[in-house]
Amino acid sequence: MRCNPRMRDILRATDVTRLSDRDIPLMFREVVERGWSVTASGGRVLTALRTEVPGIHSDRLAEETTVNGRGMTDYDLPAAPDERTPLLVRRCLAYAGACLRRAREEFGDTDVRAYVSLSFADTDEALLTSNVTFCTPLPDVRPYIPGLEDVVDAAVAEISAEDCSAEVPT
Repeated sequence: MRCNPRMRDILRATDVTRLSDRDIPLMFREVVERGWSVTASGGRVLTALRTEVPGIHSDRLAEETTVNGRGMTDYDLPAAPDERTPLLVRRCLAYAGACLRRAREEFGDTDVRAYVSLSFADTDEALLTSNVTFCTPLPDVRPYIPGLEDVVDAAVAEISAEDCSAEVPT
């Protein structure tokens, strides 16, 4: 797992052992269950997140991150950061891991990457929110988050299928 210092701090303070489907909200479990599909341009997308009318994207990376990206359900979580953060992180990591394992099963490789980001909403409450998306790094396309380790305005991580069975780094 590659992550920036802010994410490393969050992971050190969060118990991410024994992640399971129970950590994933029902709506996102259904996304995992529907699996993956391939678009006409070769994009790897979560089937449940595809729209009936395909959008116009500048490249495959944009297509994958647009179709696959979602904010994690958090309306049911407490507002207090010390209670909210570990629950939100567990949800994101459990969902990312489940999707990556499913991608490995369906595509026979570990090329798909998950990107988890956590940041504070620009609202009066300034609640911690998160986003999870998936894409396949391509040799001729810039990375989804260039300079990931240098991001300062959010906690970010890039996760591979190999990372899902390993311990989270401290």
